Amino acid sequence: MTIKVVRGNPTPEELAAALAVVRARAAAAAETPPGAPASRDSWSDPSRIAAHRLPQPGPAAWGRTYWPG
Repeated sequence: MTIKVVRGNPTPEELAAALAVVRARAAAAAETPPGAPASRDSWSDPSRIAAHRLPQPGPAAWGRTYWPG
């Protein structure tokens, strides 16, 4: 892998920091095999929402959407 500075004059410390970030990203990408499903955060999991029964429509349905039970 070759990294070329196109503009500016980075200090050795800045260049080392940039290289550390690039290497860390490459290592993280290499840990996940290609074609493997991405892990889901529990907040984005649709089963979290669908696990509870939805309120039935009716005159008091608006109250049941806020106060479950």
